[in-house]
Amino acid sequence: MQSTVIAPSILSANFARLGEEVDNVLKAGADWVHFDVMDNHYVPNLTIGPMVCEALRKHGVTAPIDVHLMVEPVDRIVPDFAKAGASLISFHPEASAHVHRTVQLIKSHGCQAGVVLNPATPIDVLDWVLEDLDMVLLMSVNPGFGGQSFIPSALEKLRRVREKIDATGKPIRLEIDGGVKADNIGEIAAAGADTFVAGSAIFNAPGSDQRGYADVIARMKDAVAKVRG
Repeated sequence: MQSTVIAPSILSANFARLGEEVDNVLKAGADWVHFDVMDNHYVPNLTIGPMVCEALRKHGVTAPIDVHLMVEPVDRIVPDFAKAGASLISFHPEASAHVHRTVQLIKSHGCQAGVVLNPATPIDVLDWVLEDLDMVLLMSVNPGFGGQSFIPSALEKLRRVREKIDATGKPIRLEIDGGVKADNIGEIAAAGADTFVAGSAIFNAPGSDQRGYADVIARMKDAVAKVRG
């Protein structure tokens, strides 16, 4: 299995000082920066675009930027995020007319590609594209808003997707997003996830920013390490 990655979602950060927030969370032990991109069309919310990604790169952020596109149609915005400095771009198959073509588009712009499955999206959509992916992202909440509770059925879905990934023999990451906290991340890791998105659990941590973030991230990584032995 892949190394553990903690990817804080900036959706829960203080946007008035976003550069400082991202610096602090990375210094606190985070591995990636997770972007939740919403268009008020595919999901009922409106968040951030490529300019924010570009601004963080110009600010000096060198960590991988993990862009989760909750937009429809998806192909139009992919080149903009690639140019802005995205490392990995994932999208929902419902938002693409041709899922394999969108995967190819993302890779043609030099980014890694991921497919995102909503809680009710069947996993057989992966059957024809899995070997071309760098990551599968499972939503453990319905997309659109931060701060929601983890949907327990995501655990069984994780186990089934983990089996599919392992069968390929390829280093495809399995990411989980929604309601991930220090007290449930061990159970989530045991089900097969290796990459964990957490927003409010990290950015709303008590204590001073960097110290509070570091405490939560350390507890998360410790919980995953215990499960993995």
